[in-house]
Amino acid sequence: MLLNRIKSREARIGIVGLGYVGLPLIIEFGKAGFHVSGLDIDPAKIEQLAAGKSYIKHIPSESIAGLNETGRLVWTTDFSTSADLDCILICVPTPLNANREPNMDYILSTARQVGPHLVAGKEQLVILESTTYPGTTRDLLAPELEKLSGLKEGKDFYAAYSPEREDPNNRKYHTANIPKVIGADSETARQAIHALYLSIVEQVVPVSSTLTAEATKLMENIFRSVNIALVNELKIIFDKMGIDVWEVIGAASTKPFGYMPFYPGPGLGGHCIPIDPFYLTWKSREYEATTRFIELAGEINVSMPEYVVQKILLALNEAGKSLKGSRIFILGLAYKKDVDDERESPSYKVMDLLSRYGALLDYNDPYIPQVGPKRDYPEFVGKKSVPLDKIPEYDMTVILTDHSEYNYRAIVEKSNRVVDTRNACAGIVSDKIVKA
Repeated sequence: MLLNRIKSREARIGIVGLGYVGLPLIIEFGKAGFHVSGLDIDPAKIEQLAAGKSYIKHIPSESIAGLNETGRLVWTTDFSTSADLDCILICVPTPLNANREPNMDYILSTARQVGPHLVAGKEQLVILESTTYPGTTRDLLAPELEKLSGLKEGKDFYAAYSPEREDPNNRKYHTANIPKVIGADSETARQAIHALYLSIVEQVVPVSSTLTAEATKLMENIFRSVNIALVNELKIIFDKMGIDVWEVIGAASTKPFGYMPFYPGPGLGGHCIPIDPFYLTWKSREYEATTRFIELAGEINVSMPEYVVQKILLALNEAGKSLKGSRIFILGLAYKKDVDDERESPSYKVMDLLSRYGALLDYNDPYIPQVGPKRDYPEFVGKKSVPLDKIPEYDMTVILTDHSEYNYRAIVEKSNRVVDTRNACAGIVSDKIVKA
C-alpha cells in the first residue's frame, strides 16, 4: 500500500527540520508533485516560509513562493499532523556535547513529537537523515517510536536511514543530482525508501542495512577530516622550509591518478567535518577499538586557529607592533566561501584567541551582517559587519573566509598588513601579504 502511494505520488511527505538539509528536500518533493508538510519547532521559520521567504542565502525565495502557490505545501509547528503523513523525514541537528560525545536530544525530541501520532495500519515510513553513529536508527530511533506509538517497527511502521549529502551553494551538485545512499533493515522499508528518493534524485544507492548507511556518511566525512589534517600539517612543515604549500598542491594536482587535492585553512567549520568523526570515536569505545587516525586528525585541525594567531603575532611583531591593543580586521565569519552558514566556523575561535591577547577586533562578512545568538563565544553576539572602506584604519587584515565577492587586490592595497589563511591573494605580489 505504501509503495503504491509513493509511486503514484499520492503519498504525503513530511520533513522535520527546515534548515540546509530539510528545505532543499521540501523543494524537490514539491517539484515532483507530492503534497509536502514542513515541520519545525521554530514559529518564526514557519511564518517566513508561509510568506514565501527564504532565510538561507543559496535557496531563493522564488522557489518557496512558487511552491506555496501550488497549494501542495503546508508549513506547521503542529506535529499532530504527522498522523496524516505517509513518509516522515527527520533532518535535525546532531551536535556534540561539551565532552565531545553525541547529543541525541534533537532526534529523541523529534521521536517524542512524532511517535504518538503514528497510525496503526497506515504503514508509515520514518527516515532519519541526520548524521550519526551506526546503530542510531535501529537501536535508538525505532525503539523510541515503538514506545511512544505502541506499534511495532517492521510491521506497523518502518524506519530507514539516508544520510544527507548537502553542500550549500555548490553550483555543480545539488539535491537532485547527488547520488542518495539508502539503508533499511526490512525488504518492505527498502523498497519504499528506494521508490521515494528515486522520485526526486537521479541515482539511488541501496546498501544492506541502516548501520551500513550510517557508516557510509561517517566514512565520507572522516576521509575529508583526515586529509585536511594532513595538508594542514604539511602547510606548517613546508612553511618552516620556505615552501608554499599552495604551489605544491597545485603541482601535485596535475597528476591524473593516485592523488586528490585537499586544501589547508584556519581550521574546520560547518555542521559535518568538525563533528561527525567523533561520533565514530565515541561508538568505537563500545567495541574496545581505537581511532588513532581520527583523533590525531582532530587534534591537528583543532589546533589550526592557534597557528593562525601565531602568524598574526609574528606579522605584527615584524611591523613593530604588539598584539595587545592592535586593531585587527577579520574578513569572513562563514565557515566556507559564499555561504551564510557560520556553524562551527574557525573564525570565532581565531577571534576569541585574539581577544584574549588584547587585540581590538572588527569583522566584515557580506552574508552575515550581525552575529546572532550563540551558545559558544557569546561575547561576539550582536557584533555587526563593518564596511570594507574602513580597512585602512586597522593594523592588520586577516582573511579567514575567501568569499568570491571580495576584491582581494583592492583589499591588499588598502591594508597595512594582510594575513591570508585561504590563498585568496594568490597571484598578488606584495610584501604586505603573510600566508598562514
